[in-house]
Amino acid sequence: MNLSELRKEIDKIDNELIRLLNKRMEIVKKVGELKNNTNAPIYRPEREKEIIDRLTEISKKEGGILGKEEIEAIFLEIFAISRGLERKERIAFLGPVGTYTHQAAESRFGANAKYLPVMNIEGVFKAVDSKEAKYGVVPIENNTEGVVGITLDSLKKYNKNIKIVAEVCMDIHHSFASLCEDITQIKRIYSHPQGYNQCLGFLETYGLIDVEFIPTKSTAEAAKIASKDKEGAAICSKIAAKLYNLPLLFEKIEDNKANRTRFIIISDFKTNKSGNDKTSVIAKTSNKAGALFELLKDFKEKDINILKIESRPNKDDTFNAWFYLDFEGHIEDKRVKEIIDKHNMIWLGSYLKDC
Repeated sequence: MNLSELRKEIDKIDNELIRLLNKRMEIVKKVGELKNNTNAPIYRPEREKEIIDRLTEISKKEGGILGKEEIEAIFLEIFAISRGLERKERIAFLGPVGTYTHQAAESRFGANAKYLPVMNIEGVFKAVDSKEAKYGVVPIENNTEGVVGITLDSLKKYNKNIKIVAEVCMDIHHSFASLCEDITQIKRIYSHPQGYNQCLGFLETYGLIDVEFIPTKSTAEAAKIASKDKEGAAICSKIAAKLYNLPLLFEKIEDNKANRTRFIIISDFKTNKSGNDKTSVIAKTSNKAGALFELLKDFKEKDINILKIESRPNKDDTFNAWFYLDFEGHIEDKRVKEIIDKHNMIWLGSYLKDC
């Protein structure tokens, strides 16, 4: 077959795809009507995982070209559009627009969702708590920098109405974007100082280390400024470059290629069991020798795998602390509920383990 004939075959398939997608969305609207009658949540990550796993298995059995990564990329966008048809809901995230948190939010809720950028982490919690937003997206830990303390503190402060409903792990890649077609034309580089310092190896390799560096408040702001400077460039996120129509010259320029951040999605409902779940809690122990040991001993006896434990100060006139824990299992699991009840833990959410 020649190129023209191949394109005609693709057109036929695309025509069928659009018919099937419209048919799917008609059913989605009916699902939305049922959910709206009961005020049921429209975001169900465990259901989305079930669909992606099923389609991946079908593709594998049939010898298809598409693997899980490709299927996930396609269907996460379909899911996002579907949720928009079911019910328009606002997603608050740690801003400004074009940040990595924005990128994490868009990876789950799609490009057409209603977003609310908030300038601090507790502000995101306040937006969800006050119903200004249905969902919130904030960073909780980085594999090189550790946990985000204000996120843990906010989970504790707003635990009555807010739960973790999902997590997103994302590789953090800095991109190099510019209106210049040739890097030798670049006279200025804009970026947040942290982002700039994480890319020194790239800058040295390409002879850009002596180019004037202009620090900005965020990598998103760097992209915005560079989009108006014909001799400028930005070290920024991929989403920021896309947002400001700034062409990418290099997509991944950071020195540490293993830089990874875990984000959480917060809302006001409890997620269903998926069979591969994680639970987060706050635990307080008595101020006596062996108290933490007794807590950990109970986890061992119930064969519950602890994934993370972090201590946080009470922020009062004592030096006492409380503990944030992630462990495997769901609040509906008998042994999980028993250990939470026994130690009077504050339950922060059970959700699909995705990291």
